[in-house]
Amino acid sequence: MAKRRLKNKKVRFVAVASALATGGAIITLLPSANAAEERTPEQVIQMCERSKVVNGKQRSVEDFGASFGDGFQADNCDYVETNFESFDGPTEKASIDFPNCEPNATEAAKVSITWKATVAQGSGKYTATQQGAGGGLFGFLSGSWLKHKGTSDMTVKSVTAGDTENREVPVGKVLHMEFTPKMQRMTGEWRVRVNANPGSFAVNPSPEKNFVASELVEGPAILPGAAGAPGIADGVAKPVLTDC
Repeated sequence: MAKRRLKNKKVRFVAVASALATGGAIITLLPSANAAEERTPEQVIQMCERSKVVNGKQRSVEDFGASFGDGFQADNCDYVETNFESFDGPTEKASIDFPNCEPNATEAAKVSITWKATVAQGSGKYTATQQGAGGGLFGFLSGSWLKHKGTSDMTVKSVTAGDTENREVPVGKVLHMEFTPKMQRMTGEWRVRVNANPGSFAVNPSPEKNFVASELVEGPAILPGAAGAPGIADGVAKPVLTDC
């Protein structure tokens, strides 16, 4: 019997060597690739929302509207900021037109021009973090956003800027005001972890699993309001003249 086992082993070694020499495939019983463990960003966000701990805060299943029988989908989720930057938002017309186009006009027209611009507050990339959301991960994302100077509470849907200015409109020209808001962008990742399971008599062991979903939030930079009033949108207002 021992000789037969040794002979079988030699046959296997020869088969492996032959396959390597000829470029043939060797099929081994290794653990499957991570294809089955891949998650879409939306699925990762859902796992984060249903984690036992989010940004260090212990949670219950009631926090995401589940019952005890539903359980958690992950052990831990953290939002990790990777970048923060400022940039100019889109320029928009902020006033009505003030023309000086009368055929007999010979002098510049003096006008009092009132302009106003409204800049929408940004929102999270995923449904669970959308602007104004009552639950989900919105509060955790908003907390990271508010750590930066010149940002407004993300529950505020928009901020405004405006003024009244005295201007002159040259003959043959039309005047209006434009406003270019200053915007801010926070980029980061939701990092979800499922702890390793050592296994038991009825459960196979499993390794630690980690998933990542990128997140991006944009919103207007703001200036402090006067006497405790809400902040106003930061940006540049300028007069624009066009031909009649």
